Amino acid sequence: MAANKSNRFERLGLKEKIGQLFMCGFDGLEPTKGFMNLIKDYGLGGVIYFRRNVRNAAQVKALSAKLQEASAAPLFIAIDQEGGMVVRLEEGVTVMPGAMAQGAASNAELTREAAKWSGAELREIGINMNFAPCLDVNNNPNNPVIGVRSYGEDPSHVARLGTAAIHGYREGGIVAVAKHFPGHGDTAADSHHELPSVPHNVDRLNEVELLPFRKAIEQKVDAIMTAHVVFPAFEPEGIPATLSRRILSGLLRDELGFEGVIVTDCLEMNAIAETIGVARGAVEAIKAGADLILVSHRLIRQTAALEAVMEAVMTGEIPESRIDEAARRIWELKQSRGLFVNAAPATNRARAEEVRRQLSEASVTVVKGGEAIPLSKSSSTLVIWTEARVGTEVIEVISQDWTLGAALAQSGYDIREIRIGIDPTAEEASEVRSAAESYQTVIFASYDAGFSSGQTGLIRELSADGRFKFVWVSLRTPYDLLVAPDAPTYLCAFENKPAMMTAIAGILSGELDVLAKLPVTIGEHERLSVEE
Repeated sequence: MAANKSNRFERLGLKEKIGQLFMCGFDGLEPTKGFMNLIKDYGLGGVIYFRRNVRNAAQVKALSAKLQEASAAPLFIAIDQEGGMVVRLEEGVTVMPGAMAQGAASNAELTREAAKWSGAELREIGINMNFAPCLDVNNNPNNPVIGVRSYGEDPSHVARLGTAAIHGYREGGIVAVAKHFPGHGDTAADSHHELPSVPHNVDRLNEVELLPFRKAIEQKVDAIMTAHVVFPAFEPEGIPATLSRRILSGLLRDELGFEGVIVTDCLEMNAIAETIGVARGAVEAIKAGADLILVSHRLIRQTAALEAVMEAVMTGEIPESRIDEAARRIWELKQSRGLFVNAAPATNRARAEEVRRQLSEASVTVVKGGEAIPLSKSSSTLVIWTEARVGTEVIEVISQDWTLGAALAQSGYDIREIRIGIDPTAEEASEVRSAAESYQTVIFASYDAGFSSGQTGLIRELSADGRFKFVWVSLRTPYDLLVAPDAPTYLCAFENKPAMMTAIAGILSGELDVLAKLPVTIGEHERLSVEE
């Protein structure tokens, strides 16, 4: 166990120091022999979990203990448990609303508590690092990868809630990793697939993108994750931030004064893997000033990256002092966050669930058509529920029984629910059109409709049909409204999680008051000002 591990940094050799600079992942619920050899032979600094690795809290706790037992030094065990639509583990933990939902609720104290109690539950099962919060300022409606992972489009609002979350994770025993520096919010491309660019000048970047990171640094955030994004104003040679010495050492370290651990986003994302390559990318990232290199998937790439860094040190391309500096920074963070003594704060599941409920209820945003609410329980109601059936790096396929239809039925409505895919088939679209004719109220629960011509067509058709009351609820991006701005009634939920479905049912039935403030501008509907 971690409590029995030596905390003497001086005992580490060069190979172990290089190993401390790497965080890797594996496929399946159990690590392969090859992956366990990485831990034992190279002395990995950390492990990252994805949904492929987790089933429930008890299984994760056993897995974490197994990995720690195999390691001579305590491992960072990390996860992307942002809340809302980006979570890896759901069974046995409290899944908090995501960042944009919290942005709509605009309650820094609840945001702090959400991070604290979520963090404590993660620490209890052996996870000690969370790749959250997102400090990206999402001001691009076409952003395919950030969106609801951001607190909103106002930099000060993002900073206020982001720093609250950082403090909460720290109280919960978790290393918070603010991401994606210098900012991934104003991109229209996904760095999982290609290399995006943010073309703004330095003054604009300082005013918008950098402000939340500057505030996080002032609050002594433990770690910051880099973005595989090009910022010509900071790096004129077209090098992505993850590999740019001007950005990591010049901007982040020297200008902004960050003293914590710099973590790369995964080098296996196409923005790196299909350009410079993973192994070379690891070398360049360390030369640029990164401390912890993330290679999340393939053993062959992980081994190649470790060996490439060793070779670069042997040839003098990377000074050994750079390895010492990074490894010591990682080591000291592990000490300061209690990894050597396996310290974990107490959890409070009842309070965590209460915070989740309060945040959910405070985040449902009525953008237009509030006069149509509450909906009559005497009217026959059709709910069209859009669900993800094909996974991507951003969208995960999750079976969900507690839908909006189920929540409304429990509230006393006469409900029929039809489920369709994000890209509905011709048969699904035909079923929806035929069924809508027989109902007095039609509720369309969309999911990223702006990226789906099939959803867009149905929404436009149904919203213009005057034979029934049409109510539109977006289950992810609030920008769905842009595809049919004349729709009469539009609500944003920012996610499709069960607690949020219960909250929407409460709003639609009139049992709950509308408290939320729109955290982003949607066409003519401007972001509401938020008290700081």
